[in-house]
Amino acid sequence: MTASTLPQIAAAVRGAWSVETCDPVDVKEWSAENPARGQCGVTTLVLHDLLGGELLVAEVHYADGSLQGYHYWNRLPDGAEIDLTAEQFATSEIVQEPKIAVRAAELPTRGVEQYLLLRQRVNAALAASSATNAAKTVER
Repeated sequence: MTASTLPQIAAAVRGAWSVETCDPVDVKEWSAENPARGQCGVTTLVLHDLLGGELLVAEVHYADGSLQGYHYWNRLPDGAEIDLTAEQFATSEIVQEPKIAVRAAELPTRGVEQYLLLRQRVNAALAASSATNAAKTVER
């Protein structure tokens, strides 16, 4: 894959989300109106594959303080944080302070099928985008 810009990668990731790439615990809450729901874990891994950096994880609490779950996002090598799935949360769901998560060298034990599917879709979209851009360059 040739180098892609962050906006190209973000568009490819967002375009690849579906109920099939959603975390199984969030499938009932996933919808086309909230396509980011349940996509944070797999999205974070795919972005890490493409851009490196660190993985961040934080607890998510309901307004009453009870645990809703966990949220993942990326810190890029330049220190910038990118969270393509932040919009998935309702105002009653509050993301806490993050910690650095260590990524295992092997495939994730949870959501591996969703991760592999998202990664395949994103890589295909980026390859298609690169081919289109190369063709446009040749035409000029």
